[in-house]
Amino acid sequence: MIRLLILTLIFVQSSSLLFAVQSLPPPNVILFVTDDQSPVAGCYGNTVIKTPHLDALAAEGVRFTQAFATTASCSASRSVILTGLHNHFNGQYGHTHAFHKFESFPSMRAFALPPQMAQSGYRTAQIAKLHVAPKSVFHFDQYLKGSARNTRQMADNCRDLFEEKSDKPFFLYFCPSDPHRGGGVDKTFDGPHKPDLFGNLPDKKSHPGVKEIFYDPAKVIVPPFLPDTPESRAEIANYYQSCSRIDDGLGHLVALLKETGQWENTVLIFTADHGMAFPGAKTTVYEAGLRVPFVVYDPRLKKRGLVNQALISHADLTPTILHIAGGYNAKRNAPIKPISYEKVGAGENSGKLPKRYHGRSWLPILSETNPKGWNSAVASHTFHEIQMYYPMRSYRDRNYKIIWNIAHHQPYPFASDLWVAATWQAQWTKGKDAPYGKRTIDSYIHRPAFELFDISSDPNETRNLAEMPEHAELLKRYQEKLKSAQKETGDPWIMKWRYE
Repeated sequence: MIRLLILTLIFVQSSSLLFAVQSLPPPNVILFVTDDQSPVAGCYGNTVIKTPHLDALAAEGVRFTQAFATTASCSASRSVILTGLHNHFNGQYGHTHAFHKFESFPSMRAFALPPQMAQSGYRTAQIAKLHVAPKSVFHFDQYLKGSARNTRQMADNCRDLFEEKSDKPFFLYFCPSDPHRGGGVDKTFDGPHKPDLFGNLPDKKSHPGVKEIFYDPAKVIVPPFLPDTPESRAEIANYYQSCSRIDDGLGHLVALLKETGQWENTVLIFTADHGMAFPGAKTTVYEAGLRVPFVVYDPRLKKRGLVNQALISHADLTPTILHIAGGYNAKRNAPIKPISYEKVGAGENSGKLPKRYHGRSWLPILSETNPKGWNSAVASHTFHEIQMYYPMRSYRDRNYKIIWNIAHHQPYPFASDLWVAATWQAQWTKGKDAPYGKRTIDSYIHRPAFELFDISSDPNETRNLAEMPEHAELLKRYQEKLKSAQKETGDPWIMKWRYE
């Protein structure tokens, strides 16, 4: 017994985790994933937007400053979040709804988070936006009802889960649709290109029970990848309002956890599927599309208000959460016990059985500020909607970032909601040489085979080193890094290197 205690203490010290009591049962876990949200918040340095509850969560937990989606497309990203496997491997190449009909391979069930959490002794529940398929891979015990545009109502509808008397902890996948585009346009805008409402109600009405915050377009902060135009400012103001509505719901969710006595036994992870729904961000592998907010509250941590500089990605979420639940084999970087799945019939494709997660658990470095060995991130894109085919691959570390536009011979296609965006259309109608952020309309649509950026000195990705002869060796070196990442993650597009 004494020997076991000593070993436990040694493990705690070596892992840098400052958990108060290691013998406690596994905590509840809430994975809070918003829809199309960049790290635009007070705790991330934005002085205009009001996000007091996310700021408070960061003050009580850990704020990651270098967190990335693996793809800036909704279904594809969520499939990675829930499997720990890149979408080019798991089969969810694009959207699952309507005629797009992409879905993950049945074999992904072996590693998928929802069934793995159930196997680890958790009650599993999901509310609002799921947007992945098939159900056999991403099955939850409960599917809770709630308006995806009213995060406060969603929180209320989780009360029964929090109050349920059970010897099993719960895993809740909590996914509002804000701040995704939708809900119509602002018809009061003075101009031909009407800004999207981003789920806000027209005429400055409020969603039931929600403390809406309205923003002055003149005061919003226009990020460098967007044009500073009336249309852009109006859409950013609406986007801010939608983000603040999420924040209101987050605060209510935390209050309910405290009221039901679950707060001190619940790990809460807040992030987004990818960056904001503006051309230049969503559906790209540029920084604006991949950077996401990422805040973790773990009541077992002694230190609060930590800032962690590790480069993490959504591929790390499933192994980490499974680690929290006690179902993760760190040595093999795989579940302790893969789950069986039904083989499909002749002529169909079950997919390859994964051997290891593409991501890894960041639980051992949660309380560190600048942990060693967390210095790179990989991203991919193939489809958004079926009509938006444009495969891209990227690799970045702390110094440089390479993008391979595999379909560079064709014009860059648009997601339907981004094509009609007032921010885009207002510039598009001015002609190909019209500015769009640091680019032009034409350079946004027609891209070179490779883009290489000094990400440390050029974070806005404005100077393409790949086109400069003096950086030929650097380009070659990062092409090899990208190729290695493709090999490690089972990317079928790696064969294109042979004839590109």
